[in-house]
Amino acid sequence: MCNLCKAGFPQGHNNPTRRAFLRGAMASAAAAAFLPAFLTRPVAAQEMPLGIGQAGRRTLIKGEHILSQDKTIGDFTGDVLLEGNRILELGPEIDATDAAVIDAKGRIVMPGFVDTHHHQFETSLRSYLPNGIMYEDPTRPGEPNYLDDILGVFSRVYRPEDVYIAQLFGGLSQLDAGVTTVHDVSQIHHSPAHSDAVISGMQAVGRRGVFGYFEGYGPDLAYPQDARRIRDEYFASDDQLLTMLMGGEVYLPGVDPLELWRLGQELDLLIGLHVVGSLGMQETMDALIPHYTDKHLFIHMTGMSDAAWNRAQEVGAHISLSVPIEMQMRHGLPPIQKAIDMGMAPSLSVDVECTMTADFFTQMRSLMTVQRMFANQIALEEGPEEAPALMDVRDAITFATVNGAAGLKLDHKIGSLTPGKEADIILLDADALNVAPLNNAAGAVVTLMERSNVETVLVGGQIKKWKGAMVGHDIAALREQIVASRDYLFETAEVEVPLFD
Repeated sequence: MCNLCKAGFPQGHNNPTRRAFLRGAMASAAAAAFLPAFLTRPVAAQEMPLGIGQAGRRTLIKGEHILSQDKTIGDFTGDVLLEGNRILELGPEIDATDAAVIDAKGRIVMPGFVDTHHHQFETSLRSYLPNGIMYEDPTRPGEPNYLDDILGVFSRVYRPEDVYIAQLFGGLSQLDAGVTTVHDVSQIHHSPAHSDAVISGMQAVGRRGVFGYFEGYGPDLAYPQDARRIRDEYFASDDQLLTMLMGGEVYLPGVDPLELWRLGQELDLLIGLHVVGSLGMQETMDALIPHYTDKHLFIHMTGMSDAAWNRAQEVGAHISLSVPIEMQMRHGLPPIQKAIDMGMAPSLSVDVECTMTADFFTQMRSLMTVQRMFANQIALEEGPEEAPALMDVRDAITFATVNGAAGLKLDHKIGSLTPGKEADIILLDADALNVAPLNNAAGAVVTLMERSNVETVLVGGQIKKWKGAMVGHDIAALREQIVASRDYLFETAEVEVPLFD
């Protein structure tokens, strides 16, 4: 018995006659019997192609505005041809008569967004901490904070079923917003059953992800030793939608971070950790400098010494920025310019939905406006020649796609629309009321769009959202489940839902 079990865990002519309708239906059925497994005719724009992403099946995304994120291909008006789960060809006009057709007229076609740090278990706690910071502030007595209330109270009462629905609902919400890849940092591994629930929830979403095996609490805790079982049972192959990362925090009481890092290296995993200067981590991170590697993912990287930055740059460690949260919750100034000046390529991440939205349009706008705010102020005070270069919209999209894929060591699979890569693709509505008329494709994505513009989403060539609707999930039923889970969590934690504060 698995750990979860143990835990209890056609459209016809207008107004057709009955005879005409039946005659047409019979003819269609007869014709279908002679069709090959893949579609041999173009699919009308309003129809969802069936079986897309399966081996041998070809799909033509018929063209409009392509933001490839591949420097050798560039941006153009044209088509993208898929075969199975991979991108086969890009071009101004591709002839593929045997392919099912997705009509992308009036759409921007681009790679899906990559989120390199997201605490998905907190989906049930959305907006609970809109004004909070990370830790207790003596000038704000009694106000909830992240470390004491989210991790110290709520996380301790999660059951495996609470973990599962939070993972599933939060993952679908991000997929709906065009985030096709996530690194989940669920600090909720109180038992093997909790860990299995995280993975099962991620699998049920059907998007690409990196399972971050971080800490937990309680008498059934098997962290970090259970990493070996999890790796063998779920991640023996890297050729799947989900891969694994080893949590290697430096702040856990009684845990030597080097032991966590060595375990990650033994299992050939990426190693992720929060690096936050306002939590007093600088001295510890300085002591660990000789042990940095190119498989480290440093989240936030606020308030660190030049020596730590130099070593991270030297070995090729990756930096994940959560700009809105870093500003909101007192992590310290987002080190955007520091990373740029050092020639590094940071990615974007949403962090915690108890405090801020998980959509990537917010992330890109925050990144760009914060960088430009500081650069513009230097230009005003010291002159334009002294100011850093202003970030532009293409930079923001690169942070949200290419850099994220590289940071998770997935850039050989995703991050750009490149022949041979897997087809993680989003279609954005550029004819919508908030965008039309389209004058600059990349500019519209970053400065005008939001989640409602995400019309169609593919992961590994398979359609996950079609024409504005999620595919394969009963969202209303899932909403009832997460509300019931929320009610349990608040009741068990003896906290009232602060609907009106």
